[in-house]
Order: sequence, then structure tokens, then C-alpha cells
Amino acid sequence: MSDSWLSNTYLVADEQGSDAVMIDAGGPVEPLLEALDRMRCRLTHVLLTHHHHDHVAELDRVLGRHPGTPVLIHELERAEVPQATGTLVPGETLTAGALRIVPLHTPGHTTGMISLLVGDADVFTGDTLFKGSVGGVHAPGHATYADLRSSIMDGLLTLAPATRIHPGHAEATTVADELEHNRFVRIWRGLDPEGAEPCTALGRPATLILLGDDYDGGHKAWVRWPDGSDDIVPGSQVEPGRLGGRTG
Repeated sequence: MSDSWLSNTYLVADEQGSDAVMIDAGGPVEPLLEALDRMRCRLTHVLLTHHHHDHVAELDRVLGRHPGTPVLIHELERAEVPQATGTLVPGETLTAGALRIVPLHTPGHTTGMISLLVGDADVFTGDTLFKGSVGGVHAPGHATYADLRSSIMDGLLTLAPATRIHPGHAEATTVADELEHNRFVRIWRGLDPEGAEPCTALGRPATLILLGDDYDGGHKAWVRWPDGSDDIVPGSQVEPGRLGGRTG
């Protein structure tokens, strides 16, 4: 995890002395590079969930130690990462030693966002789904609210309840925990009611459906615009009408 932006980088190995992959390269990678040496593992791939700086910032350091390692990302975002050497194809299994990794296209936060299902027990979700929160759809290269909701509800949360979720920021969780406790998900499931408070979001009139938690201790807001469309915006950009003050 990077202290600068609470970003996670993961090293996944099949067994000591065999093959490993790195998922994203935004956090301090030196401990992971040391672990590769200590475990005598071969780095077979760097797999990128998406192109944002906080997920690729230390990619050159990784390649400096392991030159020639394939760097894969969704085709829609390959042009954004000069070091990328190939693409992750959704549904096409990638092998690294005993590891079986299936890329899942989970657009929303970005158009080419990839989640990575490793075996049957672990999924790495990038900035699509966090513990208790969801990704925003206003970052560079974003898709839409509808994409994000579908990626979560029709994709990630249809995995087995015990599946461990490893997000791009903050702590791990499980499919079962997010189905039960994530406030965005609970409303999508019909377990909790939508809010209906007038507000101003991004300087525009809207209805505040939910002011939820974000992974960094702040807030993320689900709002509805006057035309009936929905959006996920930073909580700091929402002013509830009846409170007259800024939140998040």
C-alpha cells in the first residue's frame, strides 16, 4: 500500500520457488521485489487493472529489476501506458505456473477497467468495488454509473459468497460482506430505501440518494440529476440543500 494515495499493489504466487504475477504497480514495490527474491519466484507478468497514475507509478522500477516482463492491460487503455506490451482479454484465462487468472471487464471507474479472478477464491477489483464503497465515475477515462452498477451487481457480486475481494485501495473484504454491509449495494438490492434530499452536486441541482463512506475516510455520493439519470460523485462536491453546508 502506498502512503501517498492509499493504493494497493499485490504479488500473487503459486508456491515458493515458482511463478508469480504483480497486480498493479502503484504502491511501494520494493518490499514485493524483495519478496520475489526471497521466495525465488519468477515474475511472469505485471497485470494492470487500469491506467491511472496511482496504479502504475512504480511500473518502471519493477521493469528495471525484471526487464522484459510482459505488462498487460485492457485494449481500451493500452495507449495510456507506454510500458504495456500486450492486452488482457476478458474471459480468456491467463496461466502463471499453477495460477489460473481470468480477466473480468468491469467498466465504470474507467472504460477498460479489469478485475482479476484468481482461482476460485480471490478477485482483485481495482477501483470498481471497495470495502463498504464503490468506484467513482468522474476520473479520467471513466464510463457511466450504469456500467459501474452492472459491473458490481451483475458481475463481481455474483461470484461465490466466500470469494475474497482485494480492492485497489484499503482493506480486503468478501462478496458476502459487501452484499450485506455495503450501503450502495444494499439499496441496489432493495434492502434499504433511497434518500430523497435536495442537494447541489458538482454545482448542479440534484437529489442525494446516498452519502456513503469512501475508502479514504471521506465520502462518496450517489446523486440523481433532474433528468432522472444517476451518478457517483465525490462527497466533497455535494452540498445538501437543507443543511446549507459542505460535507465529505
